[in-house]
Amino acid sequence: MIVEFIFRWAHVLFGITWIGMLYYFNFVQTEYFKEAEAGAKTDAMKKLAPRALWWFRWGAMFTFLTGLVLLMATGAMKNFVGSSLIWIGSLAGTLMFLNVWLIIWPKQQIVLGMKEGDGPAAAAKAGLASRTNTLLSGVMLFGMLGSKHLYIADVTATGLIVCCALILLLEANALFGKMGPMASVKGVVHLSIALAAAVWGLLIVL
Repeated sequence: MIVEFIFRWAHVLFGITWIGMLYYFNFVQTEYFKEAEAGAKTDAMKKLAPRALWWFRWGAMFTFLTGLVLLMATGAMKNFVGSSLIWIGSLAGTLMFLNVWLIIWPKQQIVLGMKEGDGPAAAAKAGLASRTNTLLSGVMLFGMLGSKHLYIADVTATGLIVCCALILLLEANALFGKMGPMASVKGVVHLSIALAAAVWGLLIVL
Protein backbone atom coordinates (compact mmCIF):
# COMPACT_ATOMS: atom_id res chain seq x y z
CA MET A 1 0.00 0.00 0.00
CA ILE A 2 2.78 2.44 0.93
CA VAL A 3 4.80 1.53 -2.17
CA GLU A 4 1.74 2.00 -4.40
CA PHE A 5 1.10 5.41 -2.84
CA ILE A 6 4.70 6.45 -3.48
CA PHE A 7 4.41 5.47 -7.14
CA ARG A 8 1.07 7.26 -7.43
CA TRP A 9 2.57 10.39 -5.85
CA ALA A 10 5.56 10.20 -8.20
CA HIS A 11 3.26 9.61 -11.18
CA VAL A 12 1.34 12.80 -10.45
CA LEU A 13 4.52 14.79 -9.75
CA PHE A 14 6.16 13.73 -13.01
CA GLY A 15 2.87 14.28 -14.82
CA ILE A 16 2.65 17.86 -13.56
CA THR A 17 6.17 18.46 -14.86
CA TRP A 18 5.42 16.93 -18.25
CA ILE A 19 2.02 18.46 -18.94
CA GLY A 20 3.08 21.77 -17.44
CA MET A 21 5.90 21.96 -19.97
CA LEU A 22 3.56 20.83 -22.76
CA TYR A 23 1.19 23.69 -22.00
CA TYR A 24 4.10 26.09 -21.68
CA PHE A 25 5.33 25.17 -25.16
CA ASN A 26 1.88 25.40 -26.76
CA PHE A 27 0.36 28.33 -24.91
CA VAL A 28 3.41 30.50 -24.16
CA GLN A 29 6.64 29.74 -26.04
CA THR A 30 5.14 29.06 -29.48
CA GLU A 31 3.03 32.21 -29.33
CA TYR A 32 6.02 34.23 -28.11
CA PHE A 33 8.20 32.99 -30.97
CA LYS A 34 5.61 34.29 -33.44
CA GLU A 35 6.15 37.83 -32.14
CA ALA A 36 9.74 37.81 -30.87
CA GLU A 37 12.51 39.78 -32.54
CA ALA A 38 15.05 37.65 -34.37
CA GLY A 39 17.81 38.13 -31.78
CA ALA A 40 15.57 37.28 -28.85
CA LYS A 41 14.18 34.22 -30.62
CA THR A 42 17.66 32.98 -31.48
CA ASP A 43 18.82 33.40 -27.90
CA ALA A 44 15.75 31.57 -26.54
CA MET A 45 16.22 28.70 -28.99
CA LYS A 46 19.84 28.38 -27.94
CA LYS A 47 19.53 28.73 -24.16
CA LEU A 48 15.89 28.31 -23.10
CA ALA A 49 14.29 25.73 -25.37
CA PRO A 50 16.86 22.94 -24.81
CA ARG A 51 16.46 23.25 -21.03
CA ALA A 52 12.68 23.20 -21.28
CA LEU A 53 12.79 20.18 -23.61
CA TRP A 54 14.96 18.31 -21.10
CA TRP A 55 12.32 18.63 -18.38
CA PHE A 56 9.59 17.94 -20.93
CA ARG A 57 10.93 14.65 -22.27
CA TRP A 58 12.13 13.22 -18.95
CA GLY A 59 8.90 14.24 -17.27
CA ALA A 60 7.13 12.24 -19.97
CA MET A 61 9.45 9.26 -19.51
CA PHE A 62 8.95 8.96 -15.76
CA THR A 63 5.21 9.67 -15.96
CA PHE A 64 4.94 6.75 -18.36
CA LEU A 65 7.11 4.39 -16.30
CA THR A 66 5.36 5.09 -12.98
CA GLY A 67 1.99 4.77 -14.73
CA LEU A 68 2.99 1.38 -16.10
CA VAL A 69 3.88 0.20 -12.60
CA LEU A 70 0.52 1.43 -11.30
CA LEU A 71 -1.37 -0.37 -14.06
CA MET A 72 0.24 -3.63 -13.04
CA ALA A 73 -0.15 -2.98 -9.32
CA THR A 74 -3.87 -2.12 -9.48
CA GLY A 75 -4.84 -5.16 -11.55
CA ALA A 76 -6.21 -3.11 -14.44
CA MET A 77 -4.56 -5.47 -16.92
CA LYS A 78 -6.81 -8.31 -15.71
CA ASN A 79 -10.08 -6.40 -16.11
CA PHE A 80 -10.06 -4.56 -19.42
CA VAL A 81 -13.69 -3.43 -19.69
CA GLY A 82 -14.14 -2.94 -15.96
CA SER A 83 -11.14 -0.61 -15.99
CA SER A 84 -12.29 1.20 -19.13
CA LEU A 85 -11.58 4.76 -18.00
CA ILE A 86 -8.03 4.10 -16.90
CA TRP A 87 -7.36 2.25 -20.15
CA ILE A 88 -8.61 5.21 -22.19
CA GLY A 89 -6.40 7.53 -20.16
CA SER A 90 -3.48 5.13 -20.47
CA LEU A 91 -3.86 4.84 -24.25
CA ALA A 92 -3.87 8.62 -24.63
CA GLY A 93 -0.91 8.98 -22.27
CA THR A 94 1.10 6.28 -24.01
CA LEU A 95 0.58 7.86 -27.42
CA MET A 96 1.56 11.22 -25.99
CA PHE A 97 4.71 9.70 -24.50
CA LEU A 98 5.63 8.13 -27.84
CA ASN A 99 5.00 11.43 -29.62
CA VAL A 100 7.44 13.13 -27.26
CA TRP A 101 10.29 10.67 -27.76
CA LEU A 102 9.75 9.57 -31.36
CA ILE A 103 8.53 12.78 -33.01
CA ILE A 104 8.78 15.97 -30.96
CA TRP A 105 12.26 15.54 -29.47
CA PRO A 106 13.96 14.25 -32.67
CA LYS A 107 12.35 17.00 -34.77
CA GLN A 108 13.13 19.70 -32.23
CA GLN A 109 16.79 18.68 -32.31
CA ILE A 110 16.74 19.60 -36.02
CA VAL A 111 14.88 22.86 -35.34
CA LEU A 112 17.41 23.86 -32.66
CA GLY A 113 20.38 23.02 -34.87
CA MET A 114 21.48 20.05 -32.78
CA LYS A 115 21.10 17.73 -35.78
CA GLU A 116 21.07 18.27 -39.52
CA GLY A 117 17.81 18.24 -41.44
CA ASP A 118 15.00 20.28 -42.94
CA GLY A 119 14.24 22.82 -40.21
CA PRO A 120 10.83 24.08 -41.41
CA ALA A 121 9.56 20.55 -42.12
CA ALA A 122 10.80 19.35 -38.72
CA ALA A 123 9.15 22.30 -36.98
CA ALA A 124 5.83 21.54 -38.67
CA LYS A 125 5.98 17.86 -37.72
CA ALA A 126 6.95 18.61 -34.11
CA GLY A 127 4.25 21.28 -33.90
CA LEU A 128 1.52 18.92 -35.09
CA ALA A 129 2.58 16.22 -32.62
CA SER A 130 2.73 18.76 -29.80
CA ARG A 131 -0.73 20.12 -30.60
CA THR A 132 -2.03 16.55 -30.74
CA ASN A 133 -0.59 15.91 -27.29
CA THR A 134 -2.38 19.01 -26.04
CA LEU A 135 -5.58 17.73 -27.63
CA LEU A 136 -5.20 14.31 -25.99
CA SER A 137 -4.26 15.71 -22.58
CA GLY A 138 -7.90 16.38 -21.68
CA VAL A 139 -9.05 12.83 -22.32
CA MET A 140 -5.93 11.47 -20.62
CA LEU A 141 -6.81 13.39 -17.45
CA PHE A 142 -10.46 12.35 -17.79
CA GLY A 143 -9.39 8.71 -17.81
CA MET A 144 -7.02 9.09 -14.88
CA LEU A 145 -9.47 10.92 -12.61
CA GLY A 146 -12.56 9.12 -13.85
CA SER A 147 -11.15 5.71 -13.01
CA LYS A 148 -11.34 6.60 -9.31
CA HIS A 149 -13.96 9.32 -9.06
CA LEU A 150 -16.52 8.79 -11.86
CA TYR A 151 -18.94 5.88 -12.12
CA ILE A 152 -20.41 5.01 -15.51
CA ALA A 153 -22.87 2.13 -15.37
CA ASP A 154 -22.67 -0.73 -17.87
CA VAL A 155 -19.62 0.28 -19.87
CA THR A 156 -19.47 -2.07 -22.84
CA ALA A 157 -16.60 -3.42 -24.88
CA THR A 158 -18.12 -1.63 -27.88
CA GLY A 159 -18.00 1.73 -26.16
CA LEU A 160 -14.43 1.16 -25.07
CA ILE A 161 -13.32 0.08 -28.54
CA VAL A 162 -15.00 3.07 -30.23
CA CYS A 163 -13.35 5.51 -27.81
CA CYS A 164 -9.95 3.92 -28.30
CA ALA A 165 -10.44 3.96 -32.08
CA LEU A 166 -11.25 7.68 -31.94
CA ILE A 167 -8.04 8.36 -30.01
CA LEU A 168 -6.03 6.27 -32.49
CA LEU A 169 -7.54 8.20 -35.42
CA LEU A 170 -6.41 11.46 -33.86
CA GLU A 171 -2.94 10.00 -33.42
CA ALA A 172 -2.97 8.97 -37.11
CA ASN A 173 -3.63 12.60 -37.94
CA ALA A 174 -0.57 13.53 -35.88
CA LEU A 175 1.50 11.22 -38.07
CA PHE A 176 0.01 11.86 -41.49
CA GLY A 177 -2.51 14.71 -41.28
CA LYS A 178 -2.75 18.45 -40.79
CA MET A 179 -3.05 20.93 -37.94
CA GLY A 180 -6.57 22.12 -38.81
CA PRO A 181 -8.32 23.95 -35.96
CA MET A 182 -5.53 22.92 -33.57
CA ALA A 183 -3.40 25.69 -35.09
CA SER A 184 -4.73 28.22 -32.58
CA VAL A 185 -4.51 27.99 -28.81
CA LYS A 186 -8.25 28.56 -28.49
CA GLY A 187 -8.92 25.87 -31.07
CA VAL A 188 -6.84 23.15 -29.44
CA VAL A 189 -8.18 23.95 -25.95
CA HIS A 190 -11.79 23.76 -27.13
CA LEU A 191 -11.13 20.55 -29.05
CA SER A 192 -9.46 18.95 -26.03
CA ILE A 193 -12.49 19.66 -23.84
CA ALA A 194 -14.84 18.48 -26.60
CA LEU A 195 -12.89 15.23 -27.01
CA ALA A 196 -13.13 14.43 -23.29
CA ALA A 197 -16.88 15.17 -23.39
CA ALA A 198 -17.31 13.02 -26.51
CA VAL A 199 -15.55 10.06 -24.90
CA TRP A 200 -17.69 10.43 -21.79
CA GLY A 201 -20.84 10.50 -23.94
CA LEU A 202 -19.81 7.51 -26.03
CA LEU A 203 -19.15 5.40 -22.95
CA ILE A 204 -22.62 6.23 -21.64
CA VAL A 205 -24.52 5.72 -24.91
CA LEU A 206 -22.82 2.70 -26.48
